[in-house]
Amino acid sequence: MERLPTHPGERPHESDASSGPARTAPPTATAAVDARGIVTEWSDGARQLLGYPPSEVVGQPAARLLADDAGAAGAAALRDAAGRERWSGTVALRHRDGRRLRRELLAHRRTADGSVTEWLVVSAVTGTPEGQTPSGPPEGEAAGGGAPGSATAGSETGGSEAAGSGTYGSEAAGSGPLGEWAFRQAPCVLAVFDADLRLVRANAGTEQVLSLTEDQMRGRRLPEIVPHPVSDETEAKMRRVLEGGGPQHLRAGAGPAGTGADDGWSTSLVPLKDPAGRVRAVCLAAHQRLQEHLARQRMLLLSEASARIGTTADSGRTAQELADIAVPRLADFAAVDLLDAPRHGGEPSPAAPARPLATTRTAVCSVLDDGPAASAAGTKTLYPALSPVARCLSQGHGALYDAADPDLLRWARQDPGAARLLGSGTHSVMVVPMRAHGATLGVALFGRHRRAEPFEADDLWLAEELTAKAAVSIHTTRRDSREHTSTMTLQRSLLPQTLPDQGALDIATRYLPAGTRAGVGGDWFDVIPLSGARVALVVGDVVGHGIRASATMGRLRTAVRTLADVDLPPDELLTHLDDLVLHLSADEGGTEGADESAGGIGTTCLYAVYDPVSRRCALARAGHPPPAAVTPDGAVRFLDVPAGPPLGLGGLPFETFETELPEGSLLALYTDGLLAARDHDIDEALDKMFAALARPAKTLDTVCDRVLTAMLTHRPDDDIALLVARTRALHADRVAAWDLASDPAVVARARKHATEQLTAWGLDDAAFITELTVSELVTNAIRYGRPPIQLRLIHEDSTLTCEVFDSSSTAPHMRRARTFDEGGRGLLLVGQLARRWGTRHALTGKTVWAEQSLSPD
Repeated sequence: MERLPTHPGERPHESDASSGPARTAPPTATAAVDARGIVTEWSDGARQLLGYPPSEVVGQPAARLLADDAGAAGAAALRDAAGRERWSGTVALRHRDGRRLRRELLAHRRTADGSVTEWLVVSAVTGTPEGQTPSGPPEGEAAGGGAPGSATAGSETGGSEAAGSGTYGSEAAGSGPLGEWAFRQAPCVLAVFDADLRLVRANAGTEQVLSLTEDQMRGRRLPEIVPHPVSDETEAKMRRVLEGGGPQHLRAGAGPAGTGADDGWSTSLVPLKDPAGRVRAVCLAAHQRLQEHLARQRMLLLSEASARIGTTADSGRTAQELADIAVPRLADFAAVDLLDAPRHGGEPSPAAPARPLATTRTAVCSVLDDGPAASAAGTKTLYPALSPVARCLSQGHGALYDAADPDLLRWARQDPGAARLLGSGTHSVMVVPMRAHGATLGVALFGRHRRAEPFEADDLWLAEELTAKAAVSIHTTRRDSREHTSTMTLQRSLLPQTLPDQGALDIATRYLPAGTRAGVGGDWFDVIPLSGARVALVVGDVVGHGIRASATMGRLRTAVRTLADVDLPPDELLTHLDDLVLHLSADEGGTEGADESAGGIGTTCLYAVYDPVSRRCALARAGHPPPAAVTPDGAVRFLDVPAGPPLGLGGLPFETFETELPEGSLLALYTDGLLAARDHDIDEALDKMFAALARPAKTLDTVCDRVLTAMLTHRPDDDIALLVARTRALHADRVAAWDLASDPAVVARARKHATEQLTAWGLDDAAFITELTVSELVTNAIRYGRPPIQLRLIHEDSTLTCEVFDSSSTAPHMRRARTFDEGGRGLLLVGQLARRWGTRHALTGKTVWAEQSLSPD
């Protein structure tokens, strides 16, 4: 257990202080009492004071040391000490021989071994038994001589004699009443310690700082008055002064329990000499380096604010962090009111008239649970037009007010909230606008009602700095929120709102935006119906986040749809898309603030085309993860699609991969955010995805949900796009094909084949338009194309498609026929009758097709 330093029992060498023999200073009586009231330590001074050896006291209740009639007083002392760090008072003790002693005790709460709390009790050894007259100090020594405690600390009558006239204690302060007044009322800490380093005098400043009276401290050493390492250091330097070492200085001081060097004290120790030049005592003078200390505290608070304000993307939380850091180190209460809609514009004019101000109280903090702002959290507040708050926001700078300020008093008469503020005892108020990047976000109020000192200009500067940090964070949060909302709106508007009607695939999709502050990315998917009942599936991932990435994604999605409309094979489509990304990057390369990824360089894409007639799927990918396929028997595999480079690199080829998929197969296309979860590696992620895909499910929505549930345990760090499709097949009874000779006479036979097939399908109502379409397309193939020629009809739900193939690569085009032209009207007629028409090129030849809707108008 830690012990207070004890006096060695001998005076310092007196070769330069006294010609008399060395004296032995009386020891201090110390004892330790634990929380149960059991004595755990008993010093030799305690034995001299009460006569009990340690063996009779240690381990016994401390109450046994009280006089028989002192039980009630002891109980009162215990109640008075509860919850305090230090206690002092007079207690009647019982000596071992039965005598009764009234002693002035000083007790310090301390923690031993880091957990056990106990009390350290300190008293001078000698005392006066009740009924006896205290003996005065030896002649010529008085209280400043050998043992000031013998006639002071323990005596009921000797307390004032130690400082009486003729003693060293009064001489130390000067001669006469004027000297005594100067000592007592000096604006710093002054204390006099005798040659035994025991306190004999203390001024009012010392009593105020240590929260002890002079009588309570007299006769005790500094470490006994304030148990602290600074006290030990100070006493060692006082001993050096007594030994002739001259004045000593410390950049620390003994303040209340637990204070020291960090509280901005400066201490001087000077010798007090008699007329013969002998050192008879030490004067301790200490003053607090207030301005330096306050400046350091302000800088520490600013440094702490940088770490504590703006820790989350939550405006309310940031406002509360501002209030929490201001109380109690700057103010006794703080409130933050935010405007519902920030005011934008230039610097406000000081002459601008104030207007009524509507705000929402967002955060409050007070040193008291029922403080002046504690009950107003979350309420709407309307400040009058000429209130200090409205004027502060109008003028654009903070202001200080005291309780007698006319503006504050007028506000209190107009606003019940302000009246409660002043009625709670608030005597000083600061109002600071919250402004950032030209926008006024709200106002912060700070008040003092517990601390007596009013706010000063330096406090206003500190409040403005703290408020500015919070305002910047709130402005950034709101801006990011607006940008995120705009980006999400843009992205969702660019993604498919509904899936198109088509009969080749059953499809389900999911899109999950990232859960980080990086913002929405550029992931996208699309489903594009093609000619001949085919369907294109697209999944892509644009590099970057935010509005720029979403805008780039919109451009690429539009480009893919345009290229898909001309029926390009997957590899050729990606080649054109690669060129587009290069052009976008070149166009934005000179834009201020644009980076390389702005144009989409590094973007990935997977493009697949499924044909329900042949059940074949053609795919190509540009740096994108390969799709997963699940056969009807539950086997899961990756399709071996050549990777290809990401888009935007240029000059590198892409390769198409073709495979046949049994009817009822699953295709899973996704972006890499699905595999980038932070809590598992890639192999584990793939295993989970394969397991989720292999489980039978009634709907594709269930498959999507299972995959996401298995792969994610939290909001993803990157956007995720997931597209799951189940294949269908168009069987032979829905497709009819005829090979035709390159002879104009075959046109009539082609019309007959078509009408007979429509009759077999029950589509006689479509015969007229179909005959016109077949006649025109077959005639053009015979006249302008090359054999072989083939006619094919496809009946898919509510769509009828007429296709004519020939081996020529020359594509027909529509033109406007003049009055006397013999040709040029056929394709115009087809374009008017069909829902849509076009040309699809193959490695050899082309197919001209036209679709008509079978649903009623």
